Amino acid sequence: MCGIVGAMAQRDVSSILVEGLRRLEYRGYDSAGIALINENGLERFRSLGKVQQMADKIPEQQKGRVGIAHTRWATHGAPSETNAHPHFSKNRVAVVHNGIIENYKTLKTELKSQGYEFTSETDTEVIAHLVESFYTDDLHDAVRKAAEKLEGAYALAIIAVDSPDELIACRKGSPLVLGLGFEENFVASDVSALLPVTTRFLYLEEGDFAVLKGKGYQVFDLQGETKELPVNVSELTSDSVNKGNFRHFMLKEIYEQASAITDCLEGRITKTDVLDAIFGHESEAIFDRVENIQIIACGTSYHAGFVAKYWLEDLIGIPCQVEVASEFRYRKVVVPKNTLFVTLSQSGETADTLAALRDISSENYCGSLSICNVPESSLVRESDLVLMTRAGPEIGVASTKAFTTQLVAMLLMVITIGKKKGMDELILQNIVNELNELPGKIDQLLKLNEQIEIIAEDFIDKNDALFLGRGEHYPIAMEGALKLKEISYIHAEAYPAGELKHGPLALVDADMPIIVVAPNDDLLEKLHSNMQEVKARGGRLYVFAHDGVNMIKDSDDVVIGMPCSSKWTTPILSTIPLQLLSYHVAVQRGTDVDQPRNLAKSVTVE
Repeated sequence: MCGIVGAMAQRDVSSILVEGLRRLEYRGYDSAGIALINENGLERFRSLGKVQQMADKIPEQQKGRVGIAHTRWATHGAPSETNAHPHFSKNRVAVVHNGIIENYKTLKTELKSQGYEFTSETDTEVIAHLVESFYTDDLHDAVRKAAEKLEGAYALAIIAVDSPDELIACRKGSPLVLGLGFEENFVASDVSALLPVTTRFLYLEEGDFAVLKGKGYQVFDLQGETKELPVNVSELTSDSVNKGNFRHFMLKEIYEQASAITDCLEGRITKTDVLDAIFGHESEAIFDRVENIQIIACGTSYHAGFVAKYWLEDLIGIPCQVEVASEFRYRKVVVPKNTLFVTLSQSGETADTLAALRDISSENYCGSLSICNVPESSLVRESDLVLMTRAGPEIGVASTKAFTTQLVAMLLMVITIGKKKGMDELILQNIVNELNELPGKIDQLLKLNEQIEIIAEDFIDKNDALFLGRGEHYPIAMEGALKLKEISYIHAEAYPAGELKHGPLALVDADMPIIVVAPNDDLLEKLHSNMQEVKARGGRLYVFAHDGVNMIKDSDDVVIGMPCSSKWTTPILSTIPLQLLSYHVAVQRGTDVDQPRNLAKSVTVE
């Protein structure tokens, strides 16, 4: 969600800040703003809507060598220019903030009693006034004292007109990265914002403070002691976050899935086996003890975990529980002995998932494992074991390649644990063969794009859709429904096909498309019966049928033949055409594909 960019340089930074915000647009936002220190003092430009609308307000002659900027996703107060960041206190202090301050009402009351006036509905304005109240001649000290009074999560970048040669940044619960240049330094919530100006980064740790100056920087821990952080050289380039020849990031990322999965598998499997220790040097001791698995995730990652539950219990007979992080962390959990705690997150900063990891305390857990796409994220740093998905930057809010690489990573986990538990050698070999063939099969499925684009026209005037699947394809149906509702705004739900007669059949009529995932497996005959139930009520079927699935097709039915004969990797393959369907429906309905309304890419608040 919200994005932060800050810069301290020997040159004008306004264009750097605006470009940084543009590169954070994928995170989701409703307003944007920038503040600069120049000869006029603190100047601010804000706007509701897109970054460009804010940028159009900045005069060409506007200059400043230090500044902060922000894209806001509303939490406190409606989207408006008044509520947009940066927030000021007495035209002396400017603040941008990601996160939520839980005790802001109490602090607001205290500050009002001291004479501070509030012009917004946000929790962030409290921070600006709080810093100003402590500020005499040491901005770092004022920010530290203010932070001690804050309860909740935050990433902050703060400047003050009386300290034009420094920028203060700190984090608690929300990610923040420093970018190092030549006699210039930067701060951002995501490395992608700074790739045009640097590839050298420091990742602030929980509770860290940083003081940026034009020719240097210092990092302090929670106790105020100076600390050294490793400098990471990013392999990403500024071109990594461009659409290239594609109309949208989402379509580009759908087409990148074969190469992303190749990267995910590289150095981890051979033609016959999954390599040992790919989860880290401690994995052997932890996996030896595993008797149960608890998977925690949100959104699309939850669906990946749900698929893994079928694999784990079917292939190696280990009980597996899958739960949404925001539910798990607020209930009393009974933990079976020797449970492996597994978290899935694209960003590694998902607030509920990260909080769930931090809350685990039972001695019955034998370890924690993170499946993630961001190497420097909090989730990765705080887990015992890690497997990176290597999906590369994913800009579209609706996850595509991050999801399929998570599924691949989970299948690697199943095999690795399965080898410890005596998995059948023939099954292991078959899965490895399928994984090696997977990128090529995805490229084949992408050839369905034009056919699916034509079918998508049927959905332009629809308000509802129903997705059906059985077994491990039920969570794939859930993912298909999520994609359609996220980007086309069509109400879509997924059900296990066998549940139709227990309620959803009441919704079926000629105006509701029914999308069915039909693999050639042991449940195919049952699925045929479920489809007949739909047809008997006048419903129109859109069937994604794998090789060997024979459909008795009525004139109204739409059957999309999928060149897919795999057994264990079919959930991954079945995902591709559902992604394409959602994409083309959204395009034809004219919605914002990459930045759907009300949604954010990285959900770093509860």
